[in-house]
Amino acid sequence: MISKYLGNLRTEAIHEQSGTKLVCDAPLDNHGKGESFSPTDLVATALGACMLTIMGISAETYGYDIVGTTLETEKIMGTNPRRIVEIKITFNFPKDREFTAQQRRVIEAAARTCPVANSLHPDIKKTLVFNY
Repeated sequence: MISKYLGNLRTEAIHEQSGTKLVCDAPLDNHGKGESFSPTDLVATALGACMLTIMGISAETYGYDIVGTTLETEKIMGTNPRRIVEIKITFNFPKDREFTAQQRRVIEAAARTCPVANSLHPDIKKTLVFNY
């Protein structure tokens, strides 16, 4: 990945393998325009995407389907120092599917043990809600 500062508190990152570009802006509450994801938004987004990915791997491995599952992410910031103190993620599974108790345990364990979750500082609270 290559990143470049564009000015006006905006950066652009390029994923070298695919050429995909990602723009980040400083948030409104930190001198920015808030016209795109902030770096801390990306941390929270990365956590959710990682959780869904690992859940998807588990689903494929054990023969069930989570395609269409969505999530809502809320990032809570703290001060002194400015940092993420909590990430709340609500998973919404398709209503046309039922999951056994065992499948639910596997799904939830997969989410909690994704690489991003394991990389975040333990002081960052991760609140997860699973709506089946």
